[in-house]
Amino acid sequence: MRVLLIEDDPGLVETLSTHLREAGYAIDVSTDGIEGLYLGEEFPIDLAIIDLGLPDLPGLEVIRKLRNRGRDFPILVLTARSDWQDKVAGLEAGADDYVTKPFHVEELMARINALMRRAGGHARPRIDLGPVTVDLTGQRVFLNGEEVELTTYEYKVLNYLVMHPDEIVTKTDLSEHIYEEDADRDSNVIEVFIGRLRRKIDPDGTLNPIETLRGRGYRLALKSGAESDPETGNGQRQSVLAGNLS
Repeated sequence: MRVLLIEDDPGLVETLSTHLREAGYAIDVSTDGIEGLYLGEEFPIDLAIIDLGLPDLPGLEVIRKLRNRGRDFPILVLTARSDWQDKVAGLEAGADDYVTKPFHVEELMARINALMRRAGGHARPRIDLGPVTVDLTGQRVFLNGEEVELTTYEYKVLNYLVMHPDEIVTKTDLSEHIYEEDADRDSNVIEVFIGRLRRKIDPDGTLNPIETLRGRGYRLALKSGAESDPETGNGQRQSVLAGNLS
């Protein structure tokens, strides 16, 4: 999945980019509103993170223009302003959620993951697809309760298909949403990922988990059943505070 980050603080850009890539997202970055608007209009973005205090073009205007031009991906606002009026203005401009600086990166990532799930029609982070279970938070996949070992890009392909149920997804769609803009893309590699996924989550050849529609693309054939919360471990995660004001 592809995230657009529009933020002019270099330190915050570096921190968020690192965490987003670690979470499996492809990232496009802009440090000003005009370039950010262009990227949001022209690139196949799945979610945008937009700072309100941008140079050249304010974040509120970027959001309004994106919505007015038909871009309907989820938008999460970053703001250093704590006044409720600013938060309301962001939501009314078309944003879906907001985080006030300084914030903990874990909170931001949880909000991003929740927005992505809801955009894909899933309320909970653990999705049951018959014998296959996808844990969106932990980026883990299970077959009949046993974990399936996937590579990073195999998981990205499966995740995109899960987030677009009942849709025909082309190789171009997958390439544009799992790779970053400057990555060396080869659509033929997508066929390799699809083949590996089929073998790993359908070793007996009985599920037909991913359909191939000749000349059109792929479609997830597994149907979503009940969704459940992921298992929670007992360990504590280190909290990272980001966007601290100087």
